Amino acid sequence: MTKMTLGSHPHMLGFEQLERLLERTAKSGNEGYPPFNIEQTSDFSYRITLAVAGFAEDDLQITVEDRTLVIRGRQTDDGDGRVFLHRGIAARQFQRTFVLADSVEVGEAIIENGLLHVDLTRAKPETVVQTISIRKG
Repeated sequence: MTKMTLGSHPHMLGFEQLERLLERTAKSGNEGYPPFNIEQTSDFSYRITLAVAGFAEDDLQITVEDRTLVIRGRQTDDGDGRVFLHRGIAARQFQRTFVLADSVEVGEAIIENGLLHVDLTRAKPETVVQTISIRKG
C-alpha cells in the first residue's frame, strides 16, 4: 500500500513545501502553558493573545525564525530572602511557536493586564491572469 502525499498528487504541483510545513507543525510541542487565543481581527489580520500573568516586558522575547514565530518567556526567581509559607506561583519559562505562511508578517506586540497580544497581517493576494503564447515546434 502506498501513502498518498500532496507532492505525489498529479494535480497539485509545487505543494511539497506544504507537506514539510505540516510535519514541522506536528513536531512542535503541544504543551498547555501558557494558554493562548488566536482570533481573526479582519479578512487579512490576526491576533495571538497569550496569558502571561507575572511576566514583565523584559521577561519576554518575540522572534521570527525561518517563518516561525517564537515567543519565549523566562521569569527570574526573585525569592531570595523571602520566606514562603506556600509557593503555588513558580517562576517558570515557556516557548510557544507558530508557523507562519509566506504572506504573513508580524506587526506589533502589546502587553496589558497580564495578556500579550501579537498582531499579524496577511498580504492581500493579487489576482494574476497570465496568457501563455503557443508557438510551433
